[in-house]
Amino acid sequence: MNLQTTETDYASFLARKTAVQESVGLSNVDNLPSALKPFQRDIVTWALKRGRSAVFAGTGLGKTFQQLSWADAVRRDAGRPVLVLAPLAVAQQTVQEAQKFNIDAVTYAAHQDDARSSIVVTNYDRIHNFDPDKFEGIVLDESSIIKAHDSKTRKTLIDFTQDIPFRLPCTATPAPNDYVELGNHAEFLGVCSAKEMLATWFVHDGSMKATNTKNHDARKNGKPVAEWRLKGHAEQEFWAWLSSWSVMLRHPRELGYDEPGYDLPPLHKQFITVHSDLPIAHSLSERLRARRDSTVERVRAAAELVNSMPDRPWLVWCNSNTESEMLTAAIRDAVEVRGSHPAELKAQRLMGFANGTVRVLVSKPSIAGWGMNFQRCSHQVFVGLNDSFEQLFQAIRRCWRFGQTQDVFAWFIASTAEGAVVDNLAEKEAAAEYMADQMSKHTRTLMTRTLRGDREVTPHTTKMEIPTWLM
Repeated sequence: MNLQTTETDYASFLARKTAVQESVGLSNVDNLPSALKPFQRDIVTWALKRGRSAVFAGTGLGKTFQQLSWADAVRRDAGRPVLVLAPLAVAQQTVQEAQKFNIDAVTYAAHQDDARSSIVVTNYDRIHNFDPDKFEGIVLDESSIIKAHDSKTRKTLIDFTQDIPFRLPCTATPAPNDYVELGNHAEFLGVCSAKEMLATWFVHDGSMKATNTKNHDARKNGKPVAEWRLKGHAEQEFWAWLSSWSVMLRHPRELGYDEPGYDLPPLHKQFITVHSDLPIAHSLSERLRARRDSTVERVRAAAELVNSMPDRPWLVWCNSNTESEMLTAAIRDAVEVRGSHPAELKAQRLMGFANGTVRVLVSKPSIAGWGMNFQRCSHQVFVGLNDSFEQLFQAIRRCWRFGQTQDVFAWFIASTAEGAVVDNLAEKEAAAEYMADQMSKHTRTLMTRTLRGDREVTPHTTKMEIPTWLM
């Protein structure tokens, strides 16, 4: 029996065993907008060649421009339209961006019958009005928003897109505290299901969160609490797999691009505490009671703060309709955006704040905290807190993002009974920072090689030796 194995055969064997996703996109990419920066051009080119991929890029890195450039290339190559799903009012801002960069044939439509362009932009809650068979590609703007929906809505989105060839989800927060959330994107792209990802790469430690460390207190050492954790022997292979279908960056320099102009201004966080006779709240019911008990005091403190600077634009974030109504009445020039408003009115007011016709915007992070570019504003106040770090992260970054030229100020108003919420958010922030550092650390080399087209299996030059007893 001849057991000789050539180096070529062995290299082919290793290539077959490598867990990377094959490209299914365009073989040639050309005529991309000249305004794309080098790192943006490389990301768009890579995404088009892959066909189905994810872009996890920080706020202010030009995701909207990259999405539109990608969509324009897909529709030109296929001669079929592309659908862009975006949060409330972000759709209208996307159309503005297209006009800014001279990308033609981009319009907003609320229904398939209204679609008159080859790049159609609409809101997530309008997806049922469209026929997936009409589209060659789909973009999810702020794609992490899909995990905030109920399972039925999420399933509807995945079912809607399963036969669309080109897919591009984009977000700055693919997994703010929890690697499990990466499974949502893998499932959307058809890479694998979220359950398959966990079964392949993770070990269950008792709950439904996934990180790559054992249980720790984030406030003590910056590591997140883990229940699903990466298998130690599979960690590097997991990152190789992730970087085969996604690109992740917080700054162009992480991927080797010497790009000027991408430095954030200082962020000044300031806390205002109002007195409460209640003890420190721990359970959800106690937290809700603490917030209700301090509503008048928190609204008063916020109104005094905002009214003391009447010449500045302000974002005022709240958690309840009662707070929203009281804040709008107490703050000069305040305009409210609440969930019960018609979609057209909400979009009009959000765009009014973005364009400068509204000075003070009062809303909830769950309504106005996703995707919008509010760089004209550098002052915001959170009138009460909840336990969602991702909502907090996204809301702050409506102002504090690349391209912001002023120092950004964020005030947080809470009662003395809400200390547990503050501690919980601090823990989640530390966890998110640790997780982002780990993801960047493990993937930057792989992603740099992927974007520049030189990703390959590491060559092996040592010949395999066969034991004599097998000869």
